[in-house]
Amino acid sequence: MDEFVTFCRNVFVPVTNVCRNKCTYCTFRREPDDPQAQLMQIEEIIPILEQGKKAGCTEVLFTFGEYAEEIPQYKEWLKDIGYSSTVDYICELCKIAIDIGLLPHTNAGVLNYMELEKLKPLNSSMGLMLETTAYIAAHEGSPGKEPSRRIKTIRYAGELHIPFTTGILVGIGETLDDRINSLLSIAELHEEYGHIQEVIIQNFTPKPDTLMAKVAAPTEEEMMQVILIAREILPNDVAIQVAPNLIDPHLLIQCGANDLGGISPTTIDWINPEAEWPSVSELNEMVHEVSLKERLPIYPQYIKKGWYSDTLKDLINDLSDEEGYRKT
Repeated sequence: MDEFVTFCRNVFVPVTNVCRNKCTYCTFRREPDDPQAQLMQIEEIIPILEQGKKAGCTEVLFTFGEYAEEIPQYKEWLKDIGYSSTVDYICELCKIAIDIGLLPHTNAGVLNYMELEKLKPLNSSMGLMLETTAYIAAHEGSPGKEPSRRIKTIRYAGELHIPFTTGILVGIGETLDDRINSLLSIAELHEEYGHIQEVIIQNFTPKPDTLMAKVAAPTEEEMMQVILIAREILPNDVAIQVAPNLIDPHLLIQCGANDLGGISPTTIDWINPEAEWPSVSELNEMVHEVSLKERLPIYPQYIKKGWYSDTLKDLINDLSDEEGYRKT
């Protein structure tokens, strides 16, 4: 067990919930004609960023439905606000966030090499959940959940030296062997490129009004088992993250988890809106005798390696201490 666990303070901005995928466990996705479908405007986003900065956040997490441009109505929405692609819009949002004093972390689903290359200078880190290397019923009708496509995006990020977050989703129809194979795939990518800063081991939580509403969530024992296996498979410089708003992290920390991800003092978890973020004081209680250490969205080893652009250099220097953690 590590002597401390890390976390980050962030702002969670769900820029659009229109998505080409149709995962059977998801409540985030909306069709364009749904009253709750959205493409957030810049004037909506700036106050959220400013509020997060004022609350002491260092990260803005931009999330998107994947390749919504495949849906004609969404393309019209983009055109109406002056953009021809979601990536171009993300770039503009990242520039605004940097000017406000937040480090962007973009999670926009499967991206190609040129899209990642365009986003790299404006992001301190990026992410894409692998979820699983297995072909499962929950991902039918979801072209972006094709395992080889997701692995290709993670590989491109490695070629571009982008500090990267990935992970697996436990309990969506995969087997234990599938979980092991997924972790082995992530480990192999990191051993080749050295860019995986953290692996999220996230427990599936059933949600009402989905096709998987009655599927049982993984047990605490299953999650402990996966964490133990992950710590055996993954290199020591890769953090193992668990979500403290979805599961009590104490036992999982004893099994090898050493990061609690991003928590937001100002925004909800838009993927799991029913699960409130704990406060920092509540996090301290949840980890018991283990110390907490605040980090940035880019991990210390990548700050020391200089895996960031000149655009982010001053902000990272202002926010980080000599060890590469959050300056207090």
